[in-house]
Amino acid sequence: MTIYDTFSTRTAQALPTLTPAEIKRIHRFGNKVCFRDGDQLVEAGHSKFGMYVLLKGRVRVSRCDGLGNSSIITEHDPGEFIGEISQLADAPPLVNVHALGEVEVLALSTEELRALLISDAELGERIVRAYILRRVEQLSNKDGGVVLVAAPGHPRLHALQGWLNSNGLPHRLLDPSLDPQAVALVERYQPQAHDWPLAVCPDGSVRKNPTTVDLGRCLGTLPPLSPDVVWDIIVVGAGPAGLAAAVYAASEGLSVLALETRAYGGQAAASARIENYLGFPTGISGGALAGRAFVQSQKFGVKLAIPAPAGRLLCGSHPLQVEMCGSLTLLQARSVVLACGARYRRPALDNLKLFEGRGVYYWASQLEAGMCASEEVILVGGGNSAGQAAVYLAAHAAKVHMLIRKDSLASTMSSYLIERIAATPNIELHTHSEIIALEGSDEDGLQQVRVRDNRSRLETGYDICRVFLFIGADPNTGWLGDCGVEVDDKGFILTGSDTSGDCTVARTGLETSVPGVFAIGDVRANSTKRVAAAVGEGAAVVAQIHAFLAHNSR
Repeated sequence: MTIYDTFSTRTAQALPTLTPAEIKRIHRFGNKVCFRDGDQLVEAGHSKFGMYVLLKGRVRVSRCDGLGNSSIITEHDPGEFIGEISQLADAPPLVNVHALGEVEVLALSTEELRALLISDAELGERIVRAYILRRVEQLSNKDGGVVLVAAPGHPRLHALQGWLNSNGLPHRLLDPSLDPQAVALVERYQPQAHDWPLAVCPDGSVRKNPTTVDLGRCLGTLPPLSPDVVWDIIVVGAGPAGLAAAVYAASEGLSVLALETRAYGGQAAASARIENYLGFPTGISGGALAGRAFVQSQKFGVKLAIPAPAGRLLCGSHPLQVEMCGSLTLLQARSVVLACGARYRRPALDNLKLFEGRGVYYWASQLEAGMCASEEVILVGGGNSAGQAAVYLAAHAAKVHMLIRKDSLASTMSSYLIERIAATPNIELHTHSEIIALEGSDEDGLQQVRVRDNRSRLETGYDICRVFLFIGADPNTGWLGDCGVEVDDKGFILTGSDTSGDCTVARTGLETSVPGVFAIGDVRANSTKRVAAAVGEGAAVVAQIHAFLAHNSR
């Protein structure tokens, strides 16, 4: 093994060498394939495979982007294997691999790789850990993946970069006024004002002003979905509840399709640190927890589509049907799990939409924190998510002004977070306060925020360019009208005995008023709004689905 790149830690785990006995255990899952000197085993953006185990010869692995930039990551010798998270997710690779001399490999498809991971736990652990660490290296180097081309501060960049970061997808940004390759690209494609940003996919194709759907298709997170397939379960939403349901169902042999609007992990993935989740005494970030759950789902064969918002649920016949947003495609399933969570609540402020992504944010990730260096920011909200975000931002911003309407945080936030906020000198809590106006322009973004103290009625202007809103969320159930799923007066889905259906029909605890349709997590009425509770409901619903499917197969 020759390492040209820098795996800062855990090199032996990222680039392990299998023993002859271990390779022998893999033989029954794959087939031997030979390559000649100079042959390309893997082409970034194109090839599909699960894993190559090198039996003879040597190969070179190079990072590559759609602009033709290439640099060597490592060279593999016999006993080492080729692959990373893209292969586990059946997505196009982000690297090139070439044979250095005569080469023989043991080739496994994605399905064969998954079968190996399930049947051989010890080998599976080593392979999955290596795949994860290789993706971490790709993210830290920001090479491979999508190349975004636009002037820094372009209003669409934040949304695209946020989507890529949230889904663990490496990318980099080029400034067309400074970078020679970006200049050449602009000269070739001649983008108009409405064409920015440009996105160069790993296969070399270029998208003008791409949507996240465009990026999902070029990176493989949004695979083609056939209307002819009948899934055992379609899970709508890939937050903690949805991912838990998908993982438990797939691990028990059910076919699972999970549809997610933005990014796996849902709103929980935006939490800077979850400290009261069982089993993590030092805490874990929402993103790290979501990333682990995503890898688990791929290990067990969940088909995950992102971004894939559901537009309608049709319950008039069986199989049930889910219509995709902006498409006439109808996906079929024997059961549907609604884990669609909630939408960020937006205050009634003029110009709010103008500043979203350009000064107003609904989460606080590393991307947003980097924008706040040495600046003062405003954060609105008094729940646990707001507290976690305030502490996280305080490590980057000069000062965090925390606004709440109540007189204290005691009734809305966990005590450990209240104590931490009180102990953080650059967090200032403003009680009985709210934002009444946002000021700025389309060109410059947010420039000033006006805040009112509701006791004194005193209004204060803050020259602040970053506002974070953590004021709760409304249930994402507006798309269920055609199905007749019962909701309460706030829009949360009723389940079990809370439904008003035929009292002679026995409904399990998480089943809605529509047979075969279940609801879990934050979208369910009377649910506990905690990550652990959501995961518990995701596990519990699978047993109820088994019972439903067994009853309806008679």
